[in-house]
Amino acid sequence: MNTKPDLDLDIDSGNFSYPEDYAYDAGYGLSEEVVNYIADVKKDPQWVREFRLKALEVFRSKPNPTHWASKDLENIHYDNIRYYLAKDQTAKRTWEEVPEDVKRTFERLGIPEKERKFLAGVEAQFDSEAAYSNMKEALSDQGVIFVGSKEGLDKYPEIFRPWFGKVIPTADNKYAALNSAVFSGGSFIYVPKGVKVKHPLQAYFRINAENFGQFERTLIIADEGSEVTYMEGCTAPKFETATLHSAVVELVALKGAKMQYITVQNWSANVFNLVTKRALAMEEAEVKWIDCNIGSRLTMKYPGVILKGRKARGEVISIALANNGQHQDTGAKMIHAADETTSNIVSKSISIGKGRSSYRGLVHIPRHLKGCKTTRNATRCSSTPSRAPTPTRPSQCGVRRTPCSTRPV
Repeated sequence: MNTKPDLDLDIDSGNFSYPEDYAYDAGYGLSEEVVNYIADVKKDPQWVREFRLKALEVFRSKPNPTHWASKDLENIHYDNIRYYLAKDQTAKRTWEEVPEDVKRTFERLGIPEKERKFLAGVEAQFDSEAAYSNMKEALSDQGVIFVGSKEGLDKYPEIFRPWFGKVIPTADNKYAALNSAVFSGGSFIYVPKGVKVKHPLQAYFRINAENFGQFERTLIIADEGSEVTYMEGCTAPKFETATLHSAVVELVALKGAKMQYITVQNWSANVFNLVTKRALAMEEAEVKWIDCNIGSRLTMKYPGVILKGRKARGEVISIALANNGQHQDTGAKMIHAADETTSNIVSKSISIGKGRSSYRGLVHIPRHLKGCKTTRNATRCSSTPSRAPTPTRPSQCGVRRTPCSTRPV
């Protein structure tokens, strides 16, 4: 009797590419000249250029991580990566305006159909820049903003700048610093007070070129009492050489806001997926991450929530599949910084053949909180869907690392 789960997934749907034809190309390698080239072509204000150059210094000063996933990082050769490739710098508002090969790419992945049936808005990024960005008119009439990060920076600086780089500082880790130096693309969303977005907003990130690095930066702000769900999908073709994806995602949920961020990342097996994602939850706000990783050679991703306000709630549901030649190093972080805060972490992973999956988690509940006894975390992990979760004890006040093990199928 075969008791192994049915894992017949269509993980190769994104394995195709089109010939390269770019108007903007920063060339190979990482240097001050490359960073300045990106700042020039994007017409960055001076403070952004300075932000990039300082981040480059931070990236160079930080060593690679030294934990059990770090051996794979030696296969990233930064001088062989291209850090900026773009056909155009203006996102189109209709599919008819999108360049033909880019349009064929997203049509093949079903994006226009999904937009018509399920979504309130879509942004589609092709290599370094968004090729398409559109939102339903009814949301725009309510004051919702859903644009690329560049457009958010240029058109809405009074909203964008106060939160940019505040949830995830440049020096948070080596790859957050790399993103800060060469970031391009990503989404900027602002939901006004009391507005509840009933249907999801989605962004789709597509890598087409070989030896490429994609460095989108996303900032989502849900104002008081608002609600929003954001979904992202990612694919890339298979190449023999390494491809790098290093995103930064910052979420801000103000008082009473509810935010849900859903990720399905189906990168090809040559992609190094090194992502930093973190949310700030104010009083009575709620943030939920649903994180699914079924591709890439190496994923290092640990979505987190800083529970900044009283009665804030955070949750991470993490699912990882590691096939032959893959290492999924995933997990979550919960920082309880206020009284009566609650958090929940559920992590499940599957290892097939020589695939490796590992969990990395951190829950911090400071002892000085007045409502320490009413501050709670629950963390549950399991190595296969068929096994019952292996729960840790609820975290008491103080720092608690959450140990979970994963084993091959």
